[in-house]
Amino acid sequence: MLLDYFDDLERNTCLRINALSRHGIVRDVFGGVSRLGDYPAWVIFGIICAAYPGTDGRTVVLQAALTGLVGVLVYKLLKERLVRERPFIRHGDIVCAAAPLDRYSFPSGHTLHAVSFSMVYASQVPQLAWILAPFALLVALSRVILGLHYPTDVVAGAAIGAGLAFTSIAVTANFA
Repeated sequence: MLLDYFDDLERNTCLRINALSRHGIVRDVFGGVSRLGDYPAWVIFGIICAAYPGTDGRTVVLQAALTGLVGVLVYKLLKERLVRERPFIRHGDIVCAAAPLDRYSFPSGHTLHAVSFSMVYASQVPQLAWILAPFALLVALSRVILGLHYPTDVVAGAAIGAGLAFTSIAVTANFA
């Protein structure tokens, strides 16, 4: 009973947020944000951080690469084990407004990486946090707007990404 209540609550929340994708401009903007969150934005931010005066470019690149690799491994392992269908597959009234990368939705890999890369890069170049944090939030929001994830997929991806980033930052600090 309680699980059904939360399932309905999440579905209804997902429907309300996904309704925004019916507006062409919203769909296009968040589709673009989502595509940038695939990898291009993180490569660009990584180059900026590596080239930023006072940073060790090799450390930034290595830290981001290792954090990203662990993120992919965790994300794939969880998706293969938990096999939660994407919202647009499970609910016919949720619109799929962008092509999914795979069949399953939990956790959101885009959000996981957006949060982990944002935190890692901001730890190296704090001046970029004011750009990185809002961009990561937009990536996370895009996944629900586009009908690709439930809100809890995004929250879980953010929590995992934050955990990976904290670990990466702590390990790097111990070697510095």
